[in-house]
Amino acid sequence: MSDKKMKIKLLPNGEIQMETIGVKGKKCLDYIEVLKKLVDVKITDTQLSQEYYETDSEVLNTENAEIRLD
Repeated sequence: MSDKKMKIKLLPNGEIQMETIGVKGKKCLDYIEVLKKLVDVKITDTQLSQEYYETDSEVLNTENAEIRLD
């Protein structure tokens, strides 16, 4: 499992840019809510990266069973 991170940039004009790293699929949109709670901001633009269109599958092996979590 990869580390999931938020990369936040504070620009001189007061804007905030946030990028998720290691977050695949629609789960990245949850991080927007985290940012809104942290700094009480209004989201004016969202640009989706390639990771948004990927799926995040984890495979767990328990004895003879294989379980996929999406």
